[in-house]
Amino acid sequence: MKRPTKIFQFEFVENIPRPVEQGILYISMPYATAIHSCACGCGYEVVTKLSPQRWQLIFDGETISLYPSIGNWDLPCRSHYWITNSQIHWAEEWSDRKVEKERKKANNSKVFRKPGI
Repeated sequence: MKRPTKIFQFEFVENIPRPVEQGILYISMPYATAIHSCACGCGYEVVTKLSPQRWQLIFDGETISLYPSIGNWDLPCRSHYWITNSQIHWAEEWSDRKVEKERKKANNSKVFRKPGI
């Protein structure tokens, strides 16, 4: 059963632990990568590469934010959300046309992994 995440905890790590727990954003600064289990609860792992051209992480000492939004267009859930001040803010659904347009702009810099792989 899906259990949507409402608030993300976060952990700064060197290497990503196994298994990835729902509701935790793991951040590896040495590898400029963040990973979390999809906020909708589908179980897929979402990997975001941190860089000025891709995703940017903001840590204010108490909460984390990740910009831009997380659009999981290749997953069955097609969830779309923002992580702002450690909270999930659900975004509107995008049409296939809008997804394709944004992919061309962003050069598809996100990676998905099935749990346990």
